[in-house]
Amino acid sequence: MTDLDTLKSGALAQIDAAQDAAALETLRVEFLGKQGSISGLMKTLGKMPPEERQTEAPKIQGLRGDVADALEAKKAQLEEAELEARLAREVVDLTLPAPQAPKGSVHPVSQVMDELAEIFADLGFSVATGPEIEDDWHNFTALNMAETHPARAMHDTFYFPDVDAEGHRMLLRTHTSPVQIRSMVEQGAPIRIIAPGRVYRSDSDATHTPMFHQVEGLVIDKGIHLGHLKWTLETFLKAFFEREDIVLRLRPSYFPFTEPSVEVDVGWQDVDGRRVLGGDGDAPGHGWMELLGSGMVNRRVLEFAGVDPDVYSGFAWGLGVDRLAMLKYGMDDLRAFFDGDNRWLSHYGFSPFDQPTLSAGVGAKA
Repeated sequence: MTDLDTLKSGALAQIDAAQDAAALETLRVEFLGKQGSISGLMKTLGKMPPEERQTEAPKIQGLRGDVADALEAKKAQLEEAELEARLAREVVDLTLPAPQAPKGSVHPVSQVMDELAEIFADLGFSVATGPEIEDDWHNFTALNMAETHPARAMHDTFYFPDVDAEGHRMLLRTHTSPVQIRSMVEQGAPIRIIAPGRVYRSDSDATHTPMFHQVEGLVIDKGIHLGHLKWTLETFLKAFFEREDIVLRLRPSYFPFTEPSVEVDVGWQDVDGRRVLGGDGDAPGHGWMELLGSGMVNRRVLEFAGVDPDVYSGFAWGLGVDRLAMLKYGMDDLRAFFDGDNRWLSHYGFSPFDQPTLSAGVGAKA
């Protein structure tokens, strides 16, 4: 017992005298490491007779616990002292002038979101948002995709193992269309909204990422027809790309939540070997680029949302915000949007003072 007391008092004295973390770590190895003195004592327990082990084991284990506690307390003390010294050393002089160049920038996706809100606010739309963790009723069923509907296979969905109180499976939303359902349920008709936000699908390459941004539009009112849809999209794209020669082409397509459904192509022209939106896509040196999907809202979707389809009709459309930014600002790899590379952000980023306005041009940079 006297030897253990001597070892304990010596170990605690050395620990208390440690000046830094490195010295403390050396002591930890010396006492509690695989070849440490206290670890060596623990190994002797197996060779002792049972009667002796019952007497010595609590003493040795108590010694080990006291030394371990002392090491932990000293470590906390040294870390606190280091933090206090660092706080005293790293003083910020608030009287210094601001840096010549700003240290941050507005991400192109955030800028384009603001541009979209500005344009559609002028057209009488409001911005609606909804949860990114959604249930499959809002994400699929209410959009005319039943449990066995093959349309569910269109999306590689990130499902959670949980279900909500009503037994619906939970998932990361694959589009912002559930916001349209929630908005119609809450507000009824007429309604005119855009729903921008993050969406998730299992896909990744130069033009796809597992998380990306989408904006969808919805108009429900009396007497709405496909002509209103084309005029709205044409007006929006002319304002967004700041060109009056934007030409659209509607092609028949299929989406479960719209009927009829149309793919929207926009005309482009070759300018110095680069595709620039604008001009007649059927003219020589011109072409068509698929841009978004749209259509008249399916009667069943209106019924799911509690809107009378015999009184109201409407249209909906959706497109990728990231793709819009790529087209407008000349970016060629979607993955760079999420790399956090300061060089990319400083090149493509916007000043906080670059506020989109229709009078100054939504894409104008200060």
